[in-house]
Amino acid sequence: MKAIIHNDWQEILVDQFQSPYYQQLREFLKEEYANHQVYPNMHDIWNAFEQTPYEKVKVVILGQDPYHGEHQANGLSFSVQKGVRIPPSLRNIYKEMQADLGIPPASHGDLTHWAEQGVFLLNSVLTVRKGEAYSHRGKGWELLTDAVIRALNEREKPVVFLLWGNASIAKKAFIDTKKHVVLTSPHPSPLSASRGFFGSKPFSKVNEALQKLGEKPIDWQIPEEEK
Repeated sequence: MKAIIHNDWQEILVDQFQSPYYQQLREFLKEEYANHQVYPNMHDIWNAFEQTPYEKVKVVILGQDPYHGEHQANGLSFSVQKGVRIPPSLRNIYKEMQADLGIPPASHGDLTHWAEQGVFLLNSVLTVRKGEAYSHRGKGWELLTDAVIRALNEREKPVVFLLWGNASIAKKAFIDTKKHVVLTSPHPSPLSASRGFFGSKPFSKVNEALQKLGEKPIDWQIPEEEK
């Protein structure tokens, strides 16, 4: 079987890739990409996995499904391609980061810098049709990403999970909270951020948890584009 992901995730998920539900999902995606505008670009679907190998995962930030606006999604949850206007949820994440750590908001929304340090930016559903939020929900992605969370739960080395919003918090069912650190809050979207996302101090709490685990804290400051 040709590798879908080019690091240790491939072996961990190989049984999923060979399962009937994944084969059905694959056929569905072939049709969707052939007949509709789908995000992210086909080559970016597995970006979160490629950027953050299984053994390097320190933190998980779980999103729902990719942004459905033109050229936004880049395969990392909450992240957008450089040059694209920063979406409201990410603006709120930056706002909370400034309140929590004093880090001014970056001028772009590409979160690759986090992914490279072990922040696994996973969506529950990895693809979406243009302009149609949740259009690829219930097609098989959730089965795969549940398997991903279970695989991380089985790891010897503890992981810090940041679960924002009810859809993410539901995944807590797969996590051994005695072994791993789970931090929950409302979603950073404009609809719910003021109900407890603002003031939740997720970034300092993550770094505190990592230090207790003997891990290097995350440098949350997103580098500006080089001129």
